[in-house]
Amino acid sequence: MSPGHRITIEQGTQHVRVVHDGTVLAESRRPLLLHETGLPVRYYLPPDDVNTALLTPSDSRTHCPYKGDASYWSRPGAADLVWAYLDPKPDVASIKGHFCFYDTEIVTG
Repeated sequence: MSPGHRITIEQGTQHVRVVHDGTVLAESRRPLLLHETGLPVRYYLPPDDVNTALLTPSDSRTHCPYKGDASYWSRPGAADLVWAYLDPKPDVASIKGHFCFYDTEIVTG
């Protein structure tokens, strides 16, 4: 990590749901919460809690100097809606294979 940049990951218990165009893509009560300097908290959801049959792998790839190389998945009309680090850097190894969506909803009650 560079000076002043931090990433922490904690096991969450929030009920997280991802809905796109009225379709539930993911629902989890065991998200990993990734806190990264300068960014909003991100919820990384276990693969068993994501309906991957509704997602199409994308050719997009990005590189993060702190987390590694991200792969993306899309939905019709929503390119690169979700990403995952399939081989993350050792400092963030716990997010390996977990899916992260741009838009998540925290379900309360």
